[in-house]
Amino acid sequence: MAMLEWNNYRQQLTVRIGEIAKLSPDTIKGYQALTAAGHKTNLLGPKTRELISLAVAVTLRCDGCITVHAAAAARHGASREEIAEALGVATAVNAGAALVYSARVLDAYEQTTVARYTADHRSSPRADAAKT
Repeated sequence: MAMLEWNNYRQQLTVRIGEIAKLSPDTIKGYQALTAAGHKTNLLGPKTRELISLAVAVTLRCDGCITVHAAAAARHGASREEIAEALGVATAVNAGAALVYSARVLDAYEQTTVARYTADHRSSPRADAAKT
């Protein structure tokens, strides 16, 4: 059983983006220019670009990106195994980012508690120890 009807979703998304194009054509032109930039050099090739796009789509939690780039990856010959490997990279990077931000939480907590202790005692724990 499918989680979502991806083909219908992709078609609906295309219609809605077409509406955005009519309301704000420069926005779509800018998006298309960004998309075309990688195609000009073609150093990675279309399949690799689509695998990267899928990994980024997962990281950004973008269902629209997933449906568009899954179809494009299939068109460019990406296998299910290659997609799974790209998604594994996305998972690992997301886990790494969570670790980095976990370190930031501890840093923020330590700065907050030191600032609170200093405000409460008008001196640092080291200064108090030096007085005795």
